[in-house]
Amino acid sequence: MSATRIVGGGRLRAYTQFLAAVLYFFVAQALAQRGAAGLATEQWTPLVEQAMLLFLLIVGYAGMGYVVDRDPQPVKSQGLGFRGGWPAEAGVGIAIGWSLALVCVLALVVAGGIAIVLVLEAKAWGWLVADAAFFALAAMAEEVAFRGYGFQRFAHAVGPLGAMLGYAAFFAIVQGLVPGASRAGVAVSVALSLVLSTAYLRTRALWFSWGVNFGWKASRALVFGLAVGGVNNHSPVVQGNPMGPFWLTGGGYGLDGSWVAFGVLLLGIPVVYRLTRELDYRYNAPEIVPGGIPVDLDAAQKRQHEAAMGAAVPVVPSTPQLVQILPAISPPVAAVVADSTGDTEQSPQQHSETL
Repeated sequence: MSATRIVGGGRLRAYTQFLAAVLYFFVAQALAQRGAAGLATEQWTPLVEQAMLLFLLIVGYAGMGYVVDRDPQPVKSQGLGFRGGWPAEAGVGIAIGWSLALVCVLALVVAGGIAIVLVLEAKAWGWLVADAAFFALAAMAEEVAFRGYGFQRFAHAVGPLGAMLGYAAFFAIVQGLVPGASRAGVAVSVALSLVLSTAYLRTRALWFSWGVNFGWKASRALVFGLAVGGVNNHSPVVQGNPMGPFWLTGGGYGLDGSWVAFGVLLLGIPVVYRLTRELDYRYNAPEIVPGGIPVDLDAAQKRQHEAAMGAAVPVVPSTPQLVQILPAISPPVAAVVADSTGDTEQSPQQHSETL
């Protein structure tokens, strides 16, 4: 069983640690924004900012786990342990995220349409790789912030279901602060948070949920050229302009503000639940901890047998005795033979006495 949950302490202590984790998230976000603005140019600022944010979150939450909870493996406990099969978990998550985005795009194509412009210059392909790295870092930073240490401590305080709902509201508030967010955008944030929290709770690691998060956002931006969170310049190769009603396209905010995306993400919850059945059995099965006093079952069975049947008398090996089969000297045997006249044949001794 993979130990990714941080346990220990009472609920009040866990709730206090959750509040500290939320406060640290905003501090790390501000530090990353200032640091990226001072270290990188305008084009590289988003990528550097996400890298710095991810570093600050991992190191900060690991420090909390090591100092406060005395956790010897604080990074692994956040759900970032390189356990067996983690690349496959991330790959399946990416496939699910891509599938959810594809369903929304097909709805756009059927009900409206997408005008796509391609830029096939060599320079554009280079920036495409940088944008893919941006989404990978941004998705992992979100997972560490919203499914990592703070989520685990909150789950210890209020239970898994309460943590899912609480962090869904927290994630919706953070996304609601983005310019251009709408009610549909808040609803999509809640549904996406429920999908990702389900993925974490079923796998007890961040790889699966990171894959879903990355696939959901990167595929829309890099493959279809659609806006993500109100930003539509993430893909230098593909530029997409959706056509249709606002409830379908989300307008300039993208599918993150579409009611269609909200419904698709809700349908994604049972899909994630089903596909993580084996991982849930592997990492959520209760661990059997031996208790009591060690008992020698063989000795106990022997004592019970002796109490019922009596103690067995030990057999002492003795010197083997000789067994006489025939006598050493055969005594004279008198054979009496009756002839036809009725006379008796005398023995040799009787015959000598007669003579």
